[in-house]
Amino acid sequence: MAMFEVTDMGKIPGDLLQKYVFKRVGACRSDVLVGPRMGVDVSLLSANDAVIVAHCDPIVGALRKIGWLAVHIACNDVATAGVEPRWILPTILLPEKWSENMLDTITRDIDSAAKELNVAVVGGHTGYAVGVQRPIVVVTAIGIGGKDEVLTSMNAKVGDLIYITKGAALEGTAILASDFRDVLLSKGVSLSVIEKAEKFMNEVSIVREATALAKARAVTAMHDPTRGGIAEGLIELATASNTIIEVWENKIPVREETKIFAEKLGFDPLWMISSGTLIFTTPKNMKKKAEKILDKLGIQYAQIGIVKARSEPKVTIHRETGIEIIEKPQPERDELATIWEKYARIT
Repeated sequence: MAMFEVTDMGKIPGDLLQKYVFKRVGACRSDVLVGPRMGVDVSLLSANDAVIVAHCDPIVGALRKIGWLAVHIACNDVATAGVEPRWILPTILLPEKWSENMLDTITRDIDSAAKELNVAVVGGHTGYAVGVQRPIVVVTAIGIGGKDEVLTSMNAKVGDLIYITKGAALEGTAILASDFRDVLLSKGVSLSVIEKAEKFMNEVSIVREATALAKARAVTAMHDPTRGGIAEGLIELATASNTIIEVWENKIPVREETKIFAEKLGFDPLWMISSGTLIFTTPKNMKKKAEKILDKLGIQYAQIGIVKARSEPKVTIHRETGIEIIEKPQPERDELATIWEKYARIT
């Protein structure tokens, strides 16, 4: 069998996920409505007249506010199903060299984020692991909704318009500002730009907009583009819904701070981790309704493309430099991972 060199952070390649993960899902139960599959970030479980929505996610690419971030990232995915997250179970793995202050900070941040979202911590695990160099926090989030309320990324329809909120690389920009401040300063980025970018972390939740859009029935599908950013989020959406998606780079908002970081560190904002950005599809006759909801919430948005056809999944991005075609998910790809590998740090 092939051997893989482990870099600082990463995901398993998509073909291996299909071969070794998605085909090995235990017992076949009638109460599992949606189980593990590419491009779908939630599991749906039948509970009489209700549907339980569950999601689990780790945070491995950040140091500061890792507990706070882990709660929001996991809850974001539950919200993309159109329901409010209610309960979380955090797993905290401390590194070989840990302190009481580290545990205090992580649990305080988990508690703070949970209170912001009105979710309860109902279990989990706390310990340490030999060989781990940085803390790892994994959060399982759970919500519940009616069978006629729950959405998945499989529901995108031909002719739907594609929108995103806020902008590309939102989370990645905030992490770089927080954990790579020294690198950015050494490359001539001003402290004021870094401090402004660090505040993007406050926008990482998409729970408000996702649940509002779903409640108004203004969307057909929603997706939270985490690792791999907007580009990976789009191909995951296309894969889940078996559609061809076409978008235009010049319509995708990229904040000035992100552009500066991208130039100095040499990354592509469309492939940078982007929690806080919501990708959603809406029928053309719901366009004004969706925009009105986001205007009322004060959330920036942009219409970036269209669902073209039902076919083998494909994303076409019209770039200023040409056309980029993506034909399958690349979960192992992310610009933040490359930067961590180049500028590794432990504390």
